[in-house]
Amino acid sequence: MSIKKPTHSAHQRRAFSLIEVIVAVTIVAIMAAIFVPRLTKFIGSAKDKRAKTEAASLANQVRLYMTEAGLSRCPEDFELDILTEGDDPYLDNKKALLDPWGHPYIIIIPGEVNRDFDLVSYGADGQPGGDGDNKDIVNGQE
Repeated sequence: MSIKKPTHSAHQRRAFSLIEVIVAVTIVAIMAAIFVPRLTKFIGSAKDKRAKTEAASLANQVRLYMTEAGLSRCPEDFELDILTEGDDPYLDNKKALLDPWGHPYIIIIPGEVNRDFDLVSYGADGQPGGDGDNKDIVNGQE
């Protein structure tokens, strides 16, 4: 009885050649170069829209507070933190007072855009002024 030994070619494994690896890496790099800038622009735009929505919502909470407190105008010393205080707060937590970039929303009394007050996010850099992701977002302003 003879036992058949496997041939050398049956155990041989095929690996990727260096050229195939270089081509694959190049294709992935080209795709990343095309899509990453578009993705970051999309993310920046989403944060901008979220900040506009949150600023409008906070402005509504301030108006509700003023109505329930019997105030016709927002006091000059008004702080947004008051919306998170008390037994029945207007906002659940202080994180609601932070914009999408992690900076606190600012209330400006009297407002420059709105008559009584403006709720402002200073954008990604957290500083007044700027363009692109760093531009200021004011409730009620397009």
